[in-house]
Amino acid sequence: MPERDLQYLAGLAAQLRVDSVRAAAAAGSGHPTSSMSAADLMAVLFACHLRYDFDRPDNPANDHLIFSKGHASPLLYSLYKAAGAITDEELLTFRKRDSRLEGHPTPRLPWVDVATGSLGQGLPVGVGVAMAARLERLPYRVWVLCGDSELAEGSIWEAAEHAGSEGLANLTVIVDVNRLGQRGPTRHGWDTGAYARRFGAFGWHTIEIDGHDPGQIDFAFTDASNTRRRPTVILAKTRKGEGVLEVENREGAHGKALKDPDKAVAELGGVRDVRVEVHAPDAAAAPFRFDAGELEPPVWPVGEQVATRAAYGEALAALGAARGDVVALDGEVADSTKTETFAEAFPERFFEMYIAEQQLVAAAIGLQVRGWKPYAATFAAFLTRAHDFIRMAGVSGSSIRLVGSHAGVAIGEDGPSQMGLEDLAMLRTVHGSTVLYPCDANQTAALLAEMADLDGVSYLRTTRGATPVIYEPGERFPVGGSRVLRHSPGDRATIVAAGVTVHEALAAADDLRESGIPVGVIDVYSIKPVDSAALIEAATTTGNLITVEDHRIEGGLGDAVTDAVSELGPRVIKLAVTGLPGSATPQEQLADAGIDRHAIADAVKRLL
Repeated sequence: MPERDLQYLAGLAAQLRVDSVRAAAAAGSGHPTSSMSAADLMAVLFACHLRYDFDRPDNPANDHLIFSKGHASPLLYSLYKAAGAITDEELLTFRKRDSRLEGHPTPRLPWVDVATGSLGQGLPVGVGVAMAARLERLPYRVWVLCGDSELAEGSIWEAAEHAGSEGLANLTVIVDVNRLGQRGPTRHGWDTGAYARRFGAFGWHTIEIDGHDPGQIDFAFTDASNTRRRPTVILAKTRKGEGVLEVENREGAHGKALKDPDKAVAELGGVRDVRVEVHAPDAAAAPFRFDAGELEPPVWPVGEQVATRAAYGEALAALGAARGDVVALDGEVADSTKTETFAEAFPERFFEMYIAEQQLVAAAIGLQVRGWKPYAATFAAFLTRAHDFIRMAGVSGSSIRLVGSHAGVAIGEDGPSQMGLEDLAMLRTVHGSTVLYPCDANQTAALLAEMADLDGVSYLRTTRGATPVIYEPGERFPVGGSRVLRHSPGDRATIVAAGVTVHEALAAADDLRESGIPVGVIDVYSIKPVDSAALIEAATTTGNLITVEDHRIEGGLGDAVTDAVSELGPRVIKLAVTGLPGSATPQEQLADAGIDRHAIADAVKRLL
């Protein structure tokens, strides 16, 4: 590399350090030292290798840059300033109220694909973005900046294995090996070889460099771009707080503004106004999309016994035929979730993620970055392992569709390790989420189609065993709605149910009617948003609500109903799973949990 270029890159890197110090000083907080270690790496990337049109962040030919070490946001924002995307004035609003420049990056900025800051997530999401390139037949590259501390996360190695196995050559990970974590040294310190051996075992091309040498950095990026059939990891030995004696390679400086920022700026050569021209992609290109047609959902006659998980599989295949942007992912249980129906029909749009639920969800997030409509399925119980990814998807505003099968005690003999009993609570708390729980096959098919155009995280809960079809084919079930299945002017209470317990509620209502006790029944298939109007009307007219759910008593249907009617002061009795189930038949499980038809009828009688 010519001396003139080296001088320019050194000046750009110095400016990035200066601006990181200034931004953190203006905020009085932040992570300037974590930004300073990676400044040379990012200076070379922006000046020489990244292909990105800042005026058109939606250009499908753009590369993608994901700061997995999201706490280095001062560096990212300083890069945006150098590229002319933001002003110096905006840079100094870092971490302030109403500023776009938050403590950790979020998609409030149009150049940020996903929110980061929960470590170990950028690489798994980057894998999903890289997977999308194959579907789209586009040559864009995915660059992920990781810290060395986050390489202790298991999610990193789920991603490393998947990327290596799939040969994602368009993916390059840059690891800022600065030796120091939050409280002290990392496990491997500056031993880049330790990391290289791990990545190499998963089939990655590994490069070890001095992360402060622009020539070595440029060579590594060029090598990565020319590598075929496998992803590349660049392991860059750096010094935290590089360039400022007070904090360089010193413990105890993490996550703090520098004590004397003016002195640090002077030590770094003073404030500069260096600009970097990030090269736009060579040419705009339209991503490939698969053919689409008319939606012809599967239908089932009233009275037929069908598991909602089976209905999901058939309905997803029908949706895939109608929409070329639908893709499906599964956690190596496709024969149980019934995602296999889609996989057989559209193998190119099906992704086997194996038993790696964090990567399952992360890949869905990455695919939706590129405009795909991902449906990711596994057992409801196992989605809990990926909760932090789901939470961060809510922070990102990512539109992903999750499907949890084998929910509740109704799965029967497999026992509590397989029972999703916390999933409704977990998904209800996610920002902007939608939570749906169908009770029959036709309702499942309708809700699955509704999910395709929902924004944010949406969740469909399905049941293992067969249940009777109660709704006619073609009926609509809008999100936020419910269905009143039993109602009379003399109702003395209303039973509120969802999913498998709808059938128990109907049976209980019939038993109670024969005993001279009329009760209403509402199918609350949309648990979030819940149909407050229907619940308020029931609470007003009967004054007594009994909720029944195959879920823990905390955070599920009962709490959703209580939240909707609490100001009215009706009596609300919540029937849910409170004990620890064992192995038993599905019907025995419902009885033991106190949520079958007999338990519901008894609860109504006690209430009255």
